Amino acid sequence: MTDAMLLPRVAGRLTARAPLAPLVWFKAGGAAEWLFEPKDVDDLAGFLSDLDPAVPVMGLGLGSNLIVRDGGVPGVVVRLGKAFATVDRLDPLTLRCGGGASGILVSSTARDAGISGVEFLRSIPGTVGGFVRMNGGAYGREVKDVLVECDVVLRSGTRRTLTLDELGYSYRHSALPEGAIVVSATFRGEAGDPAAIQAEMDRIAAAREASQPLRSRTGGSTFKNPPGHKAWELVDRAGCRGLRIGDAQVSEKHTNFLLNLGGASAAEIEELGEEVRRRVKADSGIDLEWEIQRVGVGK
Repeated sequence: MTDAMLLPRVAGRLTARAPLAPLVWFKAGGAAEWLFEPKDVDDLAGFLSDLDPAVPVMGLGLGSNLIVRDGGVPGVVVRLGKAFATVDRLDPLTLRCGGGASGILVSSTARDAGISGVEFLRSIPGTVGGFVRMNGGAYGREVKDVLVECDVVLRSGTRRTLTLDELGYSYRHSALPEGAIVVSATFRGEAGDPAAIQAEMDRIAAAREASQPLRSRTGGSTFKNPPGHKAWELVDRAGCRGLRIGDAQVSEKHTNFLLNLGGASAAEIEELGEEVRRRVKADSGIDLEWEIQRVGVGK
């Protein structure tokens, strides 16, 4: 346990042994050794600058694409609150968005401003910080298609602005350094009609509702789509639809979603995912790669 006496003073909130299960969509997993909710960017930068470099740091958004293992997360988990949930219009086609802003807030603000091209963010259940790190995408678009640059605080406390090229994006991956926290991002779209933008957002919302288990304890898309394949089809073909380990289940509605039916541990959810990977490998010879981030230590 990192001694509280050794931690820098903060203006925000610093909580020891903070349960993370209530903060993630699976509603399972252990606690953060420390949970830090900074007051502002200065608070975050100062804290990281003064924090022992040996202490690990991890950012947490809405917890929608995350398994927190049952033994919890050592070091400091940083969660950006309301002070970072902002969206400002820089020019007719450009928005500057705080790292804690949701995809729904970004896409709705863009709609009101007549900015098209970011409607897909409506369907990503996360915050700007999370989907910038992961190059989040859906319905034929990815963050790299609209991102201009992002502001980060590195693990050292240094602030940097990274361009699109510097992020080194590939499919659901970026070259963002370990322990770096995205505090804002700038997105640029195209001129559009607000009514047409809303219609596209409605279409996306309806498509998600029809195909995904949105009202369940889930982690979103579990596995990345291998080149030339769809993960859900491979999972289904391997006979995994409805497969269970304890209270962890492969969704009957969409087989690339894992569910917590109520009392699943993080270990059971992760074990189920690994069993799905084994069965898909045996059936098709394809190694599925986790899209869900798995963090922390087992019990």
